Amino acid sequence: MKYLIIGGVAGGASAAARLRRLSEDAEIIMFEKGEHISYANCGMPYYIGNTIEERKRLFVQTPVSFGNRYDVDVRTLQEVTAIDREAHTVEVKNLRNGKTYTEDYDILLLSPGAEPVIPELPGIHSEKIFTLRSVSDCDKIKMQAVESLHDNAKAVIIGGGFIGLEMAENLHKIGYQITVVEKANHILTPVDEPIAAIAEKHLRDKGVELITGNGISSFEENGEQLTVCLEDGQKLTCDLAVLSIGVRPNTALAEAAGLEIGRGIKVNEYLQTSDERIFAVGDAIEFPHPVTGIPYCNFLAGPANAQARIAAMNMVYPESVVYQGSVGTAIAKIFDLAVASTGLNEAALQRAGLAYETVIVHPAAHATYYPGSTPMSLKLNFSTEDGTIYGAQAIGMQNIDKQIDTISLLLKHHGTIFDLVNSEHTYAPPFGSAKSPVMFAGMVAENIFAHLMKPIHVKQLDEMIDNKEDFFLLDVRELPEYKNGTIEGATRYSVDELREFLEEIPEGKKIVVFCEVGLRGYVASRILMQNGFEEVYNLIGGMRTYRLTGKHNYNVQCTMYKNLFTDH
Repeated sequence: MKYLIIGGVAGGASAAARLRRLSEDAEIIMFEKGEHISYANCGMPYYIGNTIEERKRLFVQTPVSFGNRYDVDVRTLQEVTAIDREAHTVEVKNLRNGKTYTEDYDILLLSPGAEPVIPELPGIHSEKIFTLRSVSDCDKIKMQAVESLHDNAKAVIIGGGFIGLEMAENLHKIGYQITVVEKANHILTPVDEPIAAIAEKHLRDKGVELITGNGISSFEENGEQLTVCLEDGQKLTCDLAVLSIGVRPNTALAEAAGLEIGRGIKVNEYLQTSDERIFAVGDAIEFPHPVTGIPYCNFLAGPANAQARIAAMNMVYPESVVYQGSVGTAIAKIFDLAVASTGLNEAALQRAGLAYETVIVHPAAHATYYPGSTPMSLKLNFSTEDGTIYGAQAIGMQNIDKQIDTISLLLKHHGTIFDLVNSEHTYAPPFGSAKSPVMFAGMVAENIFAHLMKPIHVKQLDEMIDNKEDFFLLDVRELPEYKNGTIEGATRYSVDELREFLEEIPEGKKIVVFCEVGLRGYVASRILMQNGFEEVYNLIGGMRTYRLTGKHNYNVQCTMYKNLFTDH
């Protein structure tokens, strides 16, 4: 059997290795139009920032070492330019000498990857504007970053996604002043605003300038520098710019061959294209999302590796393994923080028309009585119909990957918030808490699902304040916390003393309760609900979330309420 593979890296190289392990007798040829077949894309920002000091450490295998180990005919700098499906041949151009030739196949695997989105804007082709997708891109950025570095060197990162922010950190590390421009209203669009807001604050604390809700209109070269012109008229002068606004599936070859294309190359559950002799994997394919069933493209190395293994199995043993799809589990380091996500954010849930609720908790990474514990924030999106987990996001300094990996595994198997509550985790004070963060988030979600608590979110509360609705806002924190700032119009009664002041709470009004992170607010809401107050709502995420995203946070004036400065 003769297998041809178009494209290397996570998809193509992994499939070639698996094919050889399954069939020692197969003829395997891999075409790669670049020089390298197996390298660490995700490590490139850290090489640019000198965290990874040696360039050679980015390469998992060289074409020679891979070919020797797996007995694969590796042909680099050779681009497949056409597929003849009837003849079962491909046309190949040797980029070294410009000559073309054909190669026949029994089974063909496409792993062409994705290409950076480059908008047609004036000045976009300046040599001071870079994308980061290949080793060649990495080398160019590294060279320019070294040549342009001076005491007041500036870089503009266009796009506030995971890769853009990794580049921001690493260019900042080697001495650049950084501005990140993001057209959306917040950075990190795969996550929801409350989690993104924490990352934004951290970046600003590190000296990174953020411009959100603003796009690029054009670029202008001014001698040794570049001017980035924004849609609102602002102009940013820099020494280099990195364009990181996303990628699109590279489908040109498949489309020219007449394969079925959506946003990406359409494949079935066996990763076959519309031609049963042609398989496809990696960034170029689309496959129904496991939660929504809507065709979805995923641009991550993990799913590409998994797809490669499955495709290789099905190429040797037809229809033997089913691909279950990807929920898009990802993580990034942003200075001292890690931010991770899995599944669907609120925007995706709204587009899919799914009924959902969301909770935000702020637990510690491990037992607080053990030294070194740091806070994290975890957001969970779930179905209001049956409690199915839809997605989650987390940010913090420790154990973030553990929380999201746990939820991702449940999400892939259609798990529910009740599975989170019943989950079991390793526990010792240096590593966690008796109630893990994911278990805690599940408990809060379960309370909402069981109608033990009515949630209200920051935006909903702000709308109530803006519309001057007649409601009672109750801060149940302690006096020192209250003095450090509250929400406009709030009255304070400590949760521990609340039962003594029930007569002070107005009847017949909607009551919104809040504390610092939500737990005391829940306790207070249960006290009120069981004492005859019907419309009681607890602010999800508490004051910690409101400070970052709310509009009516302010410092308390000492004369505001007559009962503020008595220790009830």
